[in-house]
Amino acid sequence: MPEDVAVEYAGYLRRFEEAVGPLQPGEFAKHNGKLIQKMAFAEFEPVYKEYMGLASHYIEGLDRGDTVNDLVVKLIREHAAKLILTSPV
Repeated sequence: MPEDVAVEYAGYLRRFEEAVGPLQPGEFAKHNGKLIQKMAFAEFEPVYKEYMGLASHYIEGLDRGDTVNDLVVKLIREHAAKLILTSPV
């Protein structure tokens, strides 16, 4: 898993630079109307893992026909913005 996260972090760094330009970890930028902070790897890893868990539970819930809590949708969107990803919601 650490190699997978490292590959995802490299992708995040590329997306971040393409979307907002070169910044140092800890610096802030505006992206799609949201203020986001460039994350170092140690900050990225837990956010990425939580996002992947939330997104997979969301998609599984939709497949089952579950009702989706608005808070879950909000969290997925916030994490997607931080990770410079397109939200599945």
